[in-house]
Amino acid sequence: MLEILGLIMLISKCVQGGNVCYDRLGCFSDEAPWGGTLQRPIARLPDSPEHINTRFLLFTRDNPDTFQEIKALNPSAISTSNFKASRKTRFIIHGFIERGTDKWLTHMCANLLQVEDVNCLCVDWAGGSYALFSQAANNVRVVGAEVAHFIQLLSNKYGCSPSDVHVIGHSLGSHAAGAVGKRIHGIARITGLDPAGPFFHNTPPEVRLDKSDAELVDVIHTDVSQIFPITGFGIGQSIGHLDFYPNGGKDMPGCERGSVFTLMDVDRTFKELKELIFCSHIRSYELYTESILTPDAFIGFPSSDYKGFQNPVNSSPRVKDSLVPVVVAL
Repeated sequence: MLEILGLIMLISKCVQGGNVCYDRLGCFSDEAPWGGTLQRPIARLPDSPEHINTRFLLFTRDNPDTFQEIKALNPSAISTSNFKASRKTRFIIHGFIERGTDKWLTHMCANLLQVEDVNCLCVDWAGGSYALFSQAANNVRVVGAEVAHFIQLLSNKYGCSPSDVHVIGHSLGSHAAGAVGKRIHGIARITGLDPAGPFFHNTPPEVRLDKSDAELVDVIHTDVSQIFPITGFGIGQSIGHLDFYPNGGKDMPGCERGSVFTLMDVDRTFKELKELIFCSHIRSYELYTESILTPDAFIGFPSSDYKGFQNPVNSSPRVKDSLVPVVVAL
């Protein structure tokens, strides 16, 4: 009887919707468009800020190899760190089942520090990313709110301007970056690296990363998806001021979808399986990281679709004046 009552209460919650509020971050709802829609059929509230435990890991030219953890709740830690308000600030936000200490984030920071003296902050939200995907997709709302709160503190206490802030996000982290821009007006730039498609494709702008979230929103699509997870993990629609689709935005060279037998290979490590399954999805941050040191190495052509790019006679002329650098880090 108790089990039946619990099931009824769970169903009731999913149907009726709910809200949860936090002093620093405001309120979050699981009602439409956040849940109970065709794109987001599972209604979930985000986990608490304490559970997600968003952390800010600072790298600068003064400490390029070892991060300093700084917190909005402990401003004194910012004052005693190597953070400098005179520098531009880059935030890098990871995605699903990742951590802020993963190698690709620190590698990206290292490249950024080679070309410019910046505050590079890896945002760690592992407490919320290691969850069911539907839950992690909602947890990014709290992550975005935490980053926005942190930026507001930097502005109020240290005079940092949002116009000196660049937020870089991969997969679910791209939509967390969008949530930052929705709360802080005037963010200079948001870069979305293959923003996650499931629970975000064809949703309204308030749910996902959108070009209205920053002065410049540039997006690299490498694993576009219409139906998860058969055709890819990334969002297919154009959502930025500049949307780049290397190789048509899918099936990156060197990446092959593993067969069932390959995926069941017991000799493979979790890391190897992850790299196999998410190979094209991962390629977005690999391309971006490389572009930081070689900003002129990747060229894009304006085109309405990939067929138009392959058939320039029937599309926009691919002339020198139409060339667009795919990514410029600075």
